[in-house]
Amino acid sequence: MDSKAQAKYEVRARIIKAIAHPTRLFIVDELARCDERCVCELTEMIGADMSTVSRHLAMLKNVGIIEDEKRGAQVFYSLRCRCATDFLDCVESVIRSNARGQRKLWAS
Repeated sequence: MDSKAQAKYEVRARIIKAIAHPTRLFIVDELARCDERCVCELTEMIGADMSTVSRHLAMLKNVGIIEDEKRGAQVFYSLRCRCATDFLDCVESVIRSNARGQRKLWAS
């Protein structure tokens, strides 16, 4: 693999790693469902302290999945790239496919 291809795959891996946490998956799903949420709402929904939620949001923002907008004292987050949910849909398809395969194994 040449250096250009290596760099491309490293960027992809960084984005996938940023999503690869249950809390961050929840945040992406919630922002897809509601368009935007303030950090205080997400903190309450997740049930973690604000600094932990802020770190999760920063990871998603740093790779370009979400963006923020400050309004007064509050910060609102929204999906920057709605196609992130397409990737999560693909993950769900893999889960369903694996479950069908497991059912076939046990049915035999």
